[in-house]
Amino acid sequence: MTVVAILLLAAGTFAFRYGGTALRERIDLPEHVRELLSTAALVLLVALASTAALAKGQSFAGWALPAGVVVGGVLAWRKVPFLVAVVAGTGTAALLRVVGVS
Repeated sequence: MTVVAILLLAAGTFAFRYGGTALRERIDLPEHVRELLSTAALVLLVALASTAALAKGQSFAGWALPAGVVVGGVLAWRKVPFLVAVVAGTGTAALLRVVGVS
């Protein structure tokens, strides 16, 4: 039963993704709908990132992890190379944990 559910979800995901590519030229969305979809994608990404940064299981992750995410995010926003932003964010979280901030 689990394999059937996995196959159905895989087929649905493939159809959904293929449908977007196949219908791109056939459907013309108004500009305000495109802006709304762009904003919705950004909100979803921020919600996912904040949940991952603030929660560890069912509890609060502590202050070191969100601080590292903020440092990495600010550096990425300032157009610092990706590797530098990741290393700085990770280093910030590690340093705070070594100091005793959990």
